[in-house]
Amino acid sequence: MSAASCLLTEDQFLCSICLDVFTDPVAIPCGHNFCKTCITKHWDKNDKCQCPNCKEVFNIRPKLRVNTFISEMAAQFRQSAQQKASSSSSEQQVSKPGKVPCDVCTGTKLKALKSCLVCLASYCETHLEPHLTMSGLKRHQLIDPVENLEDRMCTKHDKLLELFCKTDQMCVCMLCTVLDHKTHDVVPLKEEYEGKKAELGKTDAEIQQMIQKRRLKIEEMKRSVELSKKDADREIAAGVQVFTALKESVERSQAELIDTIKEKQRETEKQAEGFIKELEQEISELERRSSEVKKLSSSKESIITFQSSPSMNTDPPTKDWTGVSVRPPSYEGTVVRAVNQLEETLSKQMKKLFEAELKWVQQYAADVTLDPDTAHPELILSDDGKQVKHGDVMKNLPDNPERFDKCANVLAKQSFSSGRFYYEVQVKEKTDWDLGVARESINRKGQITASPQNSYWTIWLRNENEYYACAGPAVRLSLKHQPEKVGVFVDYEEGLVSFYDIDAAALIYSFTGCCFTQKLYPLFGPCPNDGGKNSAPLIISPVNHTE
Repeated sequence: MSAASCLLTEDQFLCSICLDVFTDPVAIPCGHNFCKTCITKHWDKNDKCQCPNCKEVFNIRPKLRVNTFISEMAAQFRQSAQQKASSSSSEQQVSKPGKVPCDVCTGTKLKALKSCLVCLASYCETHLEPHLTMSGLKRHQLIDPVENLEDRMCTKHDKLLELFCKTDQMCVCMLCTVLDHKTHDVVPLKEEYEGKKAELGKTDAEIQQMIQKRRLKIEEMKRSVELSKKDADREIAAGVQVFTALKESVERSQAELIDTIKEKQRETEKQAEGFIKELEQEISELERRSSEVKKLSSSKESIITFQSSPSMNTDPPTKDWTGVSVRPPSYEGTVVRAVNQLEETLSKQMKKLFEAELKWVQQYAADVTLDPDTAHPELILSDDGKQVKHGDVMKNLPDNPERFDKCANVLAKQSFSSGRFYYEVQVKEKTDWDLGVARESINRKGQITASPQNSYWTIWLRNENEYYACAGPAVRLSLKHQPEKVGVFVDYEEGLVSFYDIDAAALIYSFTGCCFTQKLYPLFGPCPNDGGKNSAPLIISPVNHTE
């Protein structure tokens, strides 16, 4: 029997339903053989008892008996097939996670090579062989292995989903296009897949671009944190240096004050000790003479004895102490002078600190020029856009929305909506001026009250020496020196606007906690001429970085 089985072909022992070697084979009246379980389940699912191969219908369900001869032959063939599969399984790849496994393999699942759209199953190399050799199975449509083959079949018509209805945005079979989607826009599934694939490729490219932008933003944030750390370290170092010098100066001034007071006290004590010692010597001499006088007065000697006594013939060695006294030293002004010296030291340290701060802000110098479209008609701008002064004559200019019509102001062409920027303006020989920044949406018509509430952050000079910060209400500023050049620094994200006296390396005023949500423009106001007293221009100066 073993020899006979070798002469038989493999497809003779395969059930056409499960496509595997017969298990309990049975023959039905038409002569075709099937696994008993396979044909029973097939008939259970269908209304008619029909042969799956020849389609012959049986009015009465046949009684099934196992064909022992075929069963024995199938058992031998199965054993031979298992030995063959065992010897070849080492050469085939075992299915790994993410790969499609063979649906027929028992035990260790091998990697599927193809999936059948008719059988709705996936096969490894061994179990795929019937589809490559059997004439009936060769007509089945094989594709690269995929999972969930049931999803590729139309649940209504049990046909392959090979078309796509664009009208209903769903996959359909050939029968669907004739019945339910007759007038719809239907295209081959492959065409729609290629379109979707291209669309997904475009989407993926956009996603990758978004990812790249966010990675760049992460790098930008990391750089910002690094710069912030450097700035923080620099500020800490500067602060420690200033406070260390201040602490040392306080301790030194305190020690000098104590030494000065103690030295005065020592001199007073030394003077008093000298006087006391001298007085004690005189007292001793006077007591000695007093003793001699008493002795002589009790003596019975003659007048000659008295006259011969030295105590009676010379004056005692004393001086007039009436005008002599020890006056406590005056300490008035000692502490004040020490504090004044400390203040001078602190002022020097503060100047060094402001010089360092000024050097830092100057690195954000921006090229600023004046915008003639915003200038009040009485203002005169230089050709290079760096100077502005009041001309007393109203020019005939278009009254565009950007132009100031009452206040003698002009904005810069440049605007800033992020980061930091800095510029310097010469105000030398002027008696009145306005400087600062303003939001893009400010009111430029009629009389204007400059304040942060009205989107202006400015400082003023009025009447030659009256300086104000327009903080709403205005704050009078006390300056030791009249600035000849003013630096303006803005940190948009920090909400900071600071003004510096460049020559004195001193901070004039800072607006803090500002909330900027629009573009900011540098603002310049040369103010009226005042009969020629204020005819000097405001000049946007190149930044000479502080050494």
